Amino acid sequence: MKRDNKIKVCRILAVVFLCFWTISGVRVLAQNATSILDKAASAYEDSNGLTAYFTMQTRSDVQKVSESFDGTVDIKGDKFVLKTPDMITWFDGTTQWSFVERNEEVNVSTPTGEELQATNPTLLLRSYEKGFTAKYKGESTSPSGKAAHDIELVPKKKSDIVRVELQIEKFSGLPASIAVFSKNGISSTIRISKMKTGVNQPDSYFVFNEKDYPDAEIIDLR
Repeated sequence: MKRDNKIKVCRILAVVFLCFWTISGVRVLAQNATSILDKAASAYEDSNGLTAYFTMQTRSDVQKVSESFDGTVDIKGDKFVLKTPDMITWFDGTTQWSFVERNEEVNVSTPTGEELQATNPTLLLRSYEKGFTAKYKGESTSPSGKAAHDIELVPKKKSDIVRVELQIEKFSGLPASIAVFSKNGISSTIRISKMKTGVNQPDSYFVFNEKDYPDAEIIDLR
């Protein structure tokens, strides 16, 4: 899969994690979906920061290719650090740094206008909070064998994301898997293997530190 598409997938992944954990503002049609999402939102609010370990499988219908990789995401409020084999992305709520290891490059951005919709997970999240329609799809079994609820989210307005399918464990209220379907033909399925709460990282953790990457070329796109 081309690097640009992989970058876009990683951005979508960050959006989905942030979106899921702050979804309490979404207006939904099914009462079951409302209560389940409210429980998930409460779990995040009480988490005091979290770390999720996941495996993501991506497929491009256009390029007819697929791949799988492991990663982690640390989230605290509207801040996150997303780590995948090819890239590390830091977001402190305002500025985003994306380090591409292969090229030893760091792209720094503070997107504005329509660019924010494609590059800034926080603004995507804010638009989704009032733009999702949620539907309860029934019950299923999670990859770990636990009982789970299935919920589908569909943006009311035009978006890069066509729909998001969530599998949420009944007992814990935590996500078991997240599937993202994009209009560009890329689909991503995220299976969460482990979730740690109470990971209260300092704010500096979510900021790129140049001293840790002395050989990296910094490309300031601001």
